[in-house]
Amino acid sequence: MIAENRKNKTARYAMAIDVDRCTGCGACMVACAVENNIPPAHEGATERKGITWIRVFKVNSGPHAAFVPVLCQQCGEDPPCVHVCPQQAVEVDPATGIVGQMPERCLGCRYCMAACPYHARYFNWWDPEWPAGMEKALNPDVAPRMRGVVEKCNFCHGRWHAARQRAAAEGKKEIQPGDYVPACVEACPAGTIQFGDLNDPASAVAAASKAAGSFRLLEKLGTEPKIYYHSRRDWVRGIADAPQPPMGKENARG
Repeated sequence: MIAENRKNKTARYAMAIDVDRCTGCGACMVACAVENNIPPAHEGATERKGITWIRVFKVNSGPHAAFVPVLCQQCGEDPPCVHVCPQQAVEVDPATGIVGQMPERCLGCRYCMAACPYHARYFNWWDPEWPAGMEKALNPDVAPRMRGVVEKCNFCHGRWHAARQRAAAEGKKEIQPGDYVPACVEACPAGTIQFGDLNDPASAVAAASKAAGSFRLLEKLGTEPKIYYHSRRDWVRGIADAPQPPMGKENARG
């Protein structure tokens, strides 16, 4: 993935999530699982052993509540997970800014999980299985991962490849804005998630990243995440400085 993209125009794909608009419906989680061939939870799955590339958490402050989608924060040029991987199974794509996870190289040591301050990586404890007939609905553009590897959000990278193929077929050298949209963005009924290129000053996500009320989780760590959150509520913005994302809080789908 990395070598193929070195000649492409440099982008920094990012998301802007309006926490005040999120209803906690979980549509983004379902769309992500369908798009990326994440199998139904194994009967032995627990809070620590399940796989979901994006989770919506409910956080409370007295009588008030908010829903916060948490996924791989797509850290900047120097993510902690890249440093600790002994197999070079984690790399930042210089053409897209996406932190890529390559299961073919992963040996399952889980160092990246320990290094990730956002708890946004998941270990695949079981071989993927689907109920009879459901395997016919798998996305042919995304390879299922084997047992014993780490998984995480990759901004639906299969859709990026598909968008590039369409652009090439139309004689275009670059993907146009809107041609590449992750499944969670497309599925959200409230329009909570915006997606685009931070390097494009005209993009909605670039504007949202600079808007008043915008914040990033654990920004003080210097990981330069490319997931921006927004809220008009002071107590919601305060979760950005919490010791970790709201992992101990109620899962919105739970």
